[in-house]
Amino acid sequence: MTSSAFETFQHAIQDAVDLFDLFDALNKNSPPPEAEVLKRASLVMALAALETYVEDRIVEAVNTVSGVGSGQSALVKFYRTSLEHDLKFFHTPSTDRVKSIFKKYLDIDITEGWVWNHFDSARAKSELNKIAKKRGDIAHRSWRPVAGQANSHAVTREDLRKHIRFIKDLVESTDAFLDRVLAEA
Repeated sequence: MTSSAFETFQHAIQDAVDLFDLFDALNKNSPPPEAEVLKRASLVMALAALETYVEDRIVEAVNTVSGVGSGQSALVKFYRTSLEHDLKFFHTPSTDRVKSIFKKYLDIDITEGWVWNHFDSARAKSELNKIAKKRGDIAHRSWRPVAGQANSHAVTREDLRKHIRFIKDLVESTDAFLDRVLAEA
């Protein structure tokens, strides 16, 4: 069963895909150099979709383990309030940040579930950190090409395709892993 967070992610990641498709459409007819911004924006949107997924998914999981409704104990209220507070400071979803918040609130090493096709947990963690760093560099340093300078693009078309596919696979494996772990609890 997929979570509501997964369904929201499927909708949100489409912004990244649409920007990528727009870049491809412009690329058919000698695109202007400004079209490169679409690839950078697409990567930023993809990580934003992942960030939203992690936030929504942990809230769903916390609701599952703590129950929902009125008449909650002071401990449950504290637990949820603490999570709400921590999520205000949860930004770029690096491996350490994602692992830490799931460990703190659910006592789960979520990275153990990051296994699919040609990825094991170690490779997935490394790839997420690489993408998160690239996103930070793009968002905070722009990495906009400078006219007259022969620089490689911050995000190549092929890298962007791989990054979006990776993020989709990461979310799918996270969701499936959490379903299994919470069902066993």
